[in-house]
Amino acid sequence: MKIVRRSDAPPYVPPKHIGVDAFRLQGSPVSSPSFCGVGLSFYEPGGRAEMDAGPTEKLYVLLEGSLTVSLASGETAMLEVYDSCLIEPNEMRAVENRTDRQAVLLVITPPPAT
Repeated sequence: MKIVRRSDAPPYVPPKHIGVDAFRLQGSPVSSPSFCGVGLSFYEPGGRAEMDAGPTEKLYVLLEGSLTVSLASGETAMLEVYDSCLIEPNEMRAVENRTDRQAVLLVITPPPAT
């Protein structure tokens, strides 16, 4: 068993994120699960992840607040507490906190390729 306390989770800086504090709960460098990595992102009011895409899928689970997810196609959706969202590989997306309250997002990704 590998427990990582929130207070011990190392911070990381996801590319193109502004006003977002992110922490690694599981996965490199704190543990080595074979199937995923788990991050916890705190979006301050106005915080955002700019439009971008990655080569692997991602799962978002909103734990607190609300966030707007926008796709390059123009489609948008507001996530509320406990909503989840699958981002497909290479899907262009942006995430933004358009509220005056902090939002907390759990991000689940595949482990890095070796």
